[in-house]
Amino acid sequence: MRTFILVVSLFSFPVTAVAAPAYGTRMPESRHATVGLQAYNIFYSKLEKDYGKISSLQHFGLLTLGIFDWLCLDLKGGAGHVHSRNAAAGDINYTPFLGGGYGFRVRVLEHEQTKAVIGFQHISIHPYSKVIGNGRNKAVLDDWQFSGLVSYELKALTPYIGGRWSRVDHIHWINDQRKREQPVRTAGLITGFDIPLNAKTWLNIEGQFLDATAVAASINFSF
Repeated sequence: MRTFILVVSLFSFPVTAVAAPAYGTRMPESRHATVGLQAYNIFYSKLEKDYGKISSLQHFGLLTLGIFDWLCLDLKGGAGHVHSRNAAAGDINYTPFLGGGYGFRVRVLEHEQTKAVIGFQHISIHPYSKVIGNGRNKAVLDDWQFSGLVSYELKALTPYIGGRWSRVDHIHWINDQRKREQPVRTAGLITGFDIPLNAKTWLNIEGQFLDATAVAASINFSF
């Protein structure tokens, strides 16, 4: 019953986020895998020049494959929307459509309760285009991240902290004219924790700061 309530709470309400989630330091062993569900909402990303800002609510199914005990491949697929706001194009809220991503994590340290992981993550969101006036507007959210995390395992949870370099680009077409609009800031802080529900099930909650305010949430199952 506790697990059911937590899952419903995570995926019934939007959460705030920006830059691809780093997943934490829990990784499957070689020839094992984990699956999960993730809610991820880019609440605010300020773009350079006069391009304004973007936001994006996303939901994914997750699959992580253990290649070696120290290396895993992260895959995700789902859907998301993009909401852009700037003086030139105005306020455009695109209808949700396909999204997905991939990445990897490498465990570089494991000593007693301490682990250190470096990783790379990429997400791409492709909502439906939208006609405004005489122009067809199309958007792609292109989200890249390199991260480094350190965790310490406690009895009730495993907290972690680290840093990242990230880019949340907004690729915007008006008819055939294309622009890649880049974020103002790219360096940020990551904090989060894993909460075990049983031996093979856990929740991951992650916050991201400095370059943007962010939270991501997922429930995960190992097998």
